[in-house]
Amino acid sequence: MFQYAHPEVLVDTQWLMNHLNDPTVRVVEVDMSPEPYKNARIPGAVFWNIFTDLLLPNLRINLDPTAMEKLLGRSGISHDTTVIAYGGYPGTGAWIFWLLKLFGHDRVYVLNGGYQKWVAQGCPLASDSLNVAPTQYYVKPLDENLRVLQLEVQAALNRTDCVLLDVRTSQEYRGEIFMMQPPAGSERGGHIPGAVHLEHTLTLNEDGTFKSAQELRALYTSHGITPDKEVFPYCAIGGRSAYTWFVLKYLLGYPHVRNYDGSWNEWSRLPNMPIEQ
Repeated sequence: MFQYAHPEVLVDTQWLMNHLNDPTVRVVEVDMSPEPYKNARIPGAVFWNIFTDLLLPNLRINLDPTAMEKLLGRSGISHDTTVIAYGGYPGTGAWIFWLLKLFGHDRVYVLNGGYQKWVAQGCPLASDSLNVAPTQYYVKPLDENLRVLQLEVQAALNRTDCVLLDVRTSQEYRGEIFMMQPPAGSERGGHIPGAVHLEHTLTLNEDGTFKSAQELRALYTSHGITPDKEVFPYCAIGGRSAYTWFVLKYLLGYPHVRNYDGSWNEWSRLPNMPIEQ
């Protein structure tokens, strides 16, 4: 599939159409509001709310094992369940891919094109109530190889063999706007000094599918983001950067990529951390 390093992590709309009634498959829709889900969702999909299911009140990603076990259990997901993730926002499915991999769930895949592609192709939608039989799920210890913490990001500021990659919008990068308006608490505007800027949506085609490996490789290398370097992507709260981790690691095969899930939400609130605008 477009010569990706790991094409097996993607499923297309036809594959999902063929598996809508497969009891071993659980589709997960992720969004900020349940209203779109209630009105028109992929049949059989459960809903995860970004703010109440995935984030803490301070907007950090909720990495509490008990919380994740409850979320997976109520969603009818067992260790043998194949999870297909998608969302209304570009990159949401790949964020969930990173999150579930972090907790040791191997059978997770991204719907290429997400909800946008599903609707555009006239695939069926549902609005009926969904009853899911709960399971008992026990997560594995966090795979810390998939993330990088603030102290290591700070230590990488002057490393020539490491790229700090800001994948937010240009306005966020320049400190003109914040993810939350007005900014919450002590958040400052700008970016990590020396960070390369490349908005995550530039990796997508107009129909919401991923660009080919050749196009993606040209995009990243033109910004000095090459496989020989260690890459630490970040965004506002770690979701868009998890998406970028997925693209670099699984679609392009970059060997040294870790997601800075603390992202700008953490960095900008630390008074001694340098920023640029």
